[in-house]
Amino acid sequence: MADRATFADQAMELMPSLYAAALRMTRNAADAEDLVQETYLRAYRGFGGFEEGTNLKAWLYRILTNTYINSYRAKKRRPDETELDEVEDLYLYRRIGGLEAAMAGRSAEDELLERFTDAEVKEALESLPENFRMAVLLADVEGFAYKEIAEILDIPIGTVMSRLHRGRKALQKRLYEFAVERNLTAPVPDDAHV
Repeated sequence: MADRATFADQAMELMPSLYAAALRMTRNAADAEDLVQETYLRAYRGFGGFEEGTNLKAWLYRILTNTYINSYRAKKRRPDETELDEVEDLYLYRRIGGLEAAMAGRSAEDELLERFTDAEVKEALESLPENFRMAVLLADVEGFAYKEIAEILDIPIGTVMSRLHRGRKALQKRLYEFAVERNLTAPVPDDAHV
């Protein structure tokens, strides 16, 4: 059982990353500040039940995520949900010169991301349906493992893997659309799937 007196020492150093995550969730600075404040209030109240030696960052992210889902998404009658079963494999690396980069020791993702502005990547990420966006943010931005994401979102690991796969494919599709818009690649005809 953790002592509340140590809460500030242990939890406050994580505030910048929690705020950044809250900002990505809410897409609004004032809402992000409120979300972090509510998260810390709930964490402080429940810190006595925190088991020392476990992952404090994952525990705080779970509180942040649950607070966001309960407080902010509840403001909507129904969150946007999209099934992405039809999202095709776009294999961007084949369409935008990634094979040459891979042969040169650079990943396709590195090659591609250099060609997009931060605003385009952010817009593509924010365009994801909520359930996929949260999984991608926690895995690819915050660096949590599948097991930690499952605990934070309170879903099975298989669901985490599915949401990450679908979210990443949707993100890939949106970035491909940006590439076509910016003439980085020519559009591929619908009948020319790789």
